[in-house]
Amino acid sequence: MPTILKILGFRFFFFSGEGSEPPHIHVEHGEKVAKYWLNPVDLAMSEGFRSHELTKVRALVIEHRALFLEKWHEYFGR
Repeated sequence: MPTILKILGFRFFFFSGEGSEPPHIHVEHGEKVAKYWLNPVDLAMSEGFRSHELTKVRALVIEHRALFLEKWHEYFGR
């Protein structure tokens, strides 16, 4: 499960076997987890995050979207 970015206590990563899905990024902070699609940026699922935290996470996903997409395509070869 490659970690792409750690920032402000959040860890952004993807799972090795997810290359058949559209580009997305997982994020965790403690026991909280979420998944965001990257094209366009949209919340796919969330467990434990409050709405104000998801607003912050979404802003981070948007800010680092180019990096996440680059790493996704590098890893999955598309």
